[in-house]
Amino acid sequence: MTDEKFEEYLNERYRPAIGYYESQATTNKRMYNRFQWSVIIISAVMPVLVVSTNQTDYFRWAAAGLSVLLAIGTSALKAFKFQENWMNFRQIAETLKQERYFYEAEIGAYAAAPDKLALFVDRVESLISRENAIWVNVHQQKEEKSKER
Repeated sequence: MTDEKFEEYLNERYRPAIGYYESQATTNKRMYNRFQWSVIIISAVMPVLVVSTNQTDYFRWAAAGLSVLLAIGTSALKAFKFQENWMNFRQIAETLKQERYFYEAEIGAYAAAPDKLALFVDRVESLISRENAIWVNVHQQKEEKSKER
């Protein structure tokens, strides 16, 4: 692999992949935190509303509505796997960055490699392929569990 082709690979595949995984990690972290905090807050408010339900219909309807939101939020956390996706995307982004450091420092597998450029491309593609397989596996398990119900 020539230096020019390697630089093209870095610009067209490697850097965009890191950007994608970092973006997905950030999005999933944000969604996880939003849903998790919503569930926590609603769970904390519910006992107050339940105790207050004999005062007016407003409190009964508020308690019922919040119960529905609590069920939706809890289900969404499980169904969409925001936390698992966040962790997986963050891990692959950091692993891809680490691979570049190993390549540049010529350590690990790069220490004795005859073609460091080709080894880098091979290892990066293997990481991306492995991540894709993990993602498919996680989401297939989700579908299988939902079919069992």
